[in-house]
Amino acid sequence: MPVTIALSKGRIFDETLPLLAAAGIAPLEDPETSRKLVIGTNRADVRLVIVRASDTPTYVEYGAADLGIAGKDVLTEHGGAGLYQPLDLGIAACRMMVAVPEGFDYAGAVRQGARLRVATKYMRAAREHFAAKGVHVDLIKLYGSMELAPLVGLADAIVDLVSSGNTLRANRLVAVEEIARISSRLIVNQAALKMKRAALQPLIDAFAAAVAAHA
Repeated sequence: MPVTIALSKGRIFDETLPLLAAAGIAPLEDPETSRKLVIGTNRADVRLVIVRASDTPTYVEYGAADLGIAGKDVLTEHGGAGLYQPLDLGIAACRMMVAVPEGFDYAGAVRQGARLRVATKYMRAAREHFAAKGVHVDLIKLYGSMELAPLVGLADAIVDLVSSGNTLRANRLVAVEEIARISSRLIVNQAALKMKRAALQPLIDAFAAAVAAHA
């Protein structure tokens, strides 16, 4: 059986390409233009499966993929059960932030013990963050366009990933608190690491060397 690596389209895939190249792996097709969800590589013993970012840990946990690359944000929500996380790849870096509309006194609201409505898709991370601060919140789960929630009165604040901050500024929101620094991790199915160590360990080592070279 070939080694199967789970990747998501977009930034993670693009920033993984140099790491794959360091391991001598080149995809035969571009997932942005191909409709295929299983993509071969220049190596007969390695294939890529293209999945939603939020599904990557699940494919690896249940052994449908041997390896995967997933953001710390996704791994926090998943819980990381059954996964070995040997490497922080340092790619797709951003920050998970609390953001509020311009002019909203977030610090004052927290100080006064106000109950805040917070929109996010990162429910676990948000719940743990506010619980640790002793802030009372009602969490509202959304799947996209978080910035809209405060604009239409759905929420007082949002928890979302911020990279350049341009989307926040365009919607007159400001980041007020950092929850975590986010980057993507290499994740490995624990059973596969035992059964296929001879095939997997060289890939893990090649990724580690590539990360170290850019550190």
